[in-house]
Amino acid sequence: MLLVFLIAAGLWGGGAFMGVPRRSRLSALAGLYIAVLALQVLLPTGHVLRQATGETPALWLLLGVAVAMVLVYRRGLGWLQARAAHQRDVAMPAPAGETFSDTELERYARHIVLRELGGPGQRKIKQARVLVIGAGGLGAPALQYLAAAGIGTIGVIDDDHVENANLQRQVIHRDADIGKPKVFSAEAAMLAQNPYVKVRPYHRRLTADIAEDLFADYDVILDGCDNFETRYLVNRIAVKLQKPLISGALSQWEGQLSVFDPACGTPCYECIFATAPNDGLAPSCAMAGVLGPLPGVVGAMMAVEAVKLVAQAGASLRGEMLIYDALYGESRKLTIKPRADCPVCGRTDLEETASFLTTGTGN
Repeated sequence: MLLVFLIAAGLWGGGAFMGVPRRSRLSALAGLYIAVLALQVLLPTGHVLRQATGETPALWLLLGVAVAMVLVYRRGLGWLQARAAHQRDVAMPAPAGETFSDTELERYARHIVLRELGGPGQRKIKQARVLVIGAGGLGAPALQYLAAAGIGTIGVIDDDHVENANLQRQVIHRDADIGKPKVFSAEAAMLAQNPYVKVRPYHRRLTADIAEDLFADYDVILDGCDNFETRYLVNRIAVKLQKPLISGALSQWEGQLSVFDPACGTPCYECIFATAPNDGLAPSCAMAGVLGPLPGVVGAMMAVEAVKLVAQAGASLRGEMLIYDALYGESRKLTIKPRADCPVCGRTDLEETASFLTTGTGN
């Protein structure tokens, strides 16, 4: 039998070396098996070829039965998996207007092959509605990647216009956009990137009289604004409406990121930053400066968290704050907990964390 196994190994290995397709190599092994079995059955006992190939057909018959059982098992397992996938698709039909064109399937193929996303995850991404506060340093990369990922509806609110000084870091805007409202510049860039998404630009400042109605239309809120007054307003409305809030901030070489979602037992923004810092303690980017690529890093992370939330994939940064130090190439995560006396969410489990957390803004 050893001789037969050596011949089989030579056929398989030599065929692989020469690039012979796997199906052809399997056919060659099947042919070898049939030839050996025929020798065992047709030749008389004691024949030299019969002795060289095992002397008795019983062993080869047992081997054939074992291989046949393995093949039947694999075929049956594949059939069961296909049936389960079909039943899952039937149980989760695509809503009207939420099917994918061939172009979209090709565009999102790298998402669909991810085990944690797949087709159902990409469908949730397409159905999602995400609102981004600010189209500046953090909003620019977040908006770009949300559009590229296929978020179905993207809202962006900002009352600012594109300036020459913005272009060092706010990469969604171009030199030709100087003087144009940021929300319209961002809208054009997103639709040029992905015409399959819907963009809702709001060229105005976020104020208390419109925030609640605006937030109600969205599933997830991204806060990339550049002042603490707006940050506290965004947090209060997000808590009131039980919307998850992805908050990012920047300061010179350092950025921070967290997901505030009190509906899931996490702290809110005001639990961690009870009061805004005094003037001069958290200077703006115009005063203190900011590394150009840094908003891209943190803004892209915000987009990642948004995709994870809407697709229900992985573990989000709920109850954690990620701090990235670009100057020294370091990152660290801090556990943050609700504050018992928080006037916004009124959670328990006091933990003093605000004293060592960065408090920069997102411009």
